[in-house]
Amino acid sequence: MKIENDILIPELARLLSEGKEVRFTPSGVSMRPFIEGDKDSVILAPLNRAPQRGDILLAQVQTLCGRTTYVLHRLIRVEGEQLTLMGDGNLAGTETCLPADVIGIVTRIESPKGRRKPLTRGYIWYILRPVRKWLLKIYRHSILIWNYSS
Repeated sequence: MKIENDILIPELARLLSEGKEVRFTPSGVSMRPFIEGDKDSVILAPLNRAPQRGDILLAQVQTLCGRTTYVLHRLIRVEGEQLTLMGDGNLAGTETCLPADVIGIVTRIESPKGRRKPLTRGYIWYILRPVRKWLLKIYRHSILIWNYSS
C-alpha cells in the first residue's frame, strides 16, 4: 500500500521527534544505485549531530516554483547553514535546505531480501557525475535485473 508523502512524512517526523527510528520504503529512482525505490527499505533516525557531506537525509525543500516537497537525497555540500542535496541517480540538479528542514538521517539500507546495503559516503560516486549516465545504464540493464528478479 502506498501512502502519500503529505500523510507519511509528517508521521515519520513525529516519530523521529520522539527519538524513535522508523523504517519505510522510499519511491522513485533518484537514489539509484544505492537505494532502489519501491524495493529497498531505509531506517531513519533523528539527526542528533551536524550533518556531514555524504549523509543521506530526508528533508523538506522548496521547488523552483515555490512548492514544498520532500526528498531523500545525499548531502553533497555544506556552506554555512545551507545544505545542498543531490540524488545519487540524478545527473544534474540539486536542492538546498537548512538544518532545521532535515527530518531524519538514513542509518541503514536493506534490500527486499533483508541484506544490508553499504552506507557509502558517496564521494567517489559524486565525482563520477560525468560518467554516471553510462554507469546507471549498465546498472539498470544488468545488476538491477540480477538483484531484484524473482
